[in-house]
Amino acid sequence: MTPVDLDLTAYIIDVRDVIERYTELDAAADGLPDAEERFILAGLLDALRGNGGDEHWRGDWYPITLIREDYFTEYARDLVDDCGDLPAIPSYVVIDWEATADNLRVDYSEVDVDGIAYLYR
Repeated sequence: MTPVDLDLTAYIIDVRDVIERYTELDAAADGLPDAEERFILAGLLDALRGNGGDEHWRGDWYPITLIREDYFTEYARDLVDDCGDLPAIPSYVVIDWEATADNLRVDYSEVDVDGIAYLYR
């Protein structure tokens, strides 16, 4: 079985990958080199436990997506584009995506992942 490749600095983190990697580390009895990673993932999962979401694991619900805070404006823009909420807008029209991201952010909570702020809902 190939170990999960998990980047805890990525713009987007899939919590299902976090769970899978933690499960791998937890199952390895001799995982001493990965003890720090296991500790970080355990703390992250503990912080996310019971905060809603669509992933059920070990009796609790977890959010699926973590969005790095410094990427949230781009994420908000992609979200609006994907939803199709805007008609075709000419290139000379400027949208304040930072303000749009701030408006969306009220629906998100924040979690620290090894010193980096991520948002989830």
